[in-house]
Amino acid sequence: MKRILVAEDEAAIRDFVVINLKRAGYDVTDVPDGETALSVFDDAGGDFDIALLDVMMPGIDGFEVCKQIRSKSGSIGIIMLSAKTQEMDKVSGLMLGADDYIAKPFSPTELVARVDAVYRRVSMAKSTGEPASTIGSGAFLLNLKSRSLTKNNKPVDLTQVEFQIMEFFMQNPNVAMERTEILKRVWGENYFGDVKIVDVNIRRLRMKIEDDSSNPRHILTIWGYGYKWVD
Repeated sequence: MKRILVAEDEAAIRDFVVINLKRAGYDVTDVPDGETALSVFDDAGGDFDIALLDVMMPGIDGFEVCKQIRSKSGSIGIIMLSAKTQEMDKVSGLMLGADDYIAKPFSPTELVARVDAVYRRVSMAKSTGEPASTIGSGAFLLNLKSRSLTKNNKPVDLTQVEFQIMEFFMQNPNVAMERTEILKRVWGENYFGDVKIVDVNIRRLRMKIEDDSSNPRHILTIWGYGYKWVD
């Protein structure tokens, strides 16, 4: 069963989300605030595929819930939900470990499509049927079965979005990748969001793998185009 935790303080919106996700085949646990979300997450042993978190909740807000959940699980999909449309709100959530950001108001079609896209990444990460395989690039080793990355034999904690970006890069070393190409590969052909989500995730990824994220040696920017991986 596809399990999702929904944290939204507005009852009408929460009911709307729950109804549509249940219709799409999800097992939904819904809560009205961040404190309850964290408690439910811990009580379930983190056994959720996705967390859908409203940003503006009383008490513990969605950003803090995202930060705490991500610190406990690199594999869960996290989607932020908010009426705010300012760029910094989107960046803040993504930098804290969210996989996507949906701005209110939204349609049932957009909601389900975005949740489905994140779930596909999560379910791929949990699959154990594929043969063990690795991709090496300089000091980096990407394990496609355990979906993990090491640098100089030391583990690097990645979200599933970050893992897919690294997989795409390491499969195409020294090749300039257009932002839209990365977006389609990682987020899917029918992604509703902004291409800037690529830039935010690259920034977050650089902070994890580069010795100096302000002067990257591995993920290079191709100005006006995209990025290139160099080992």
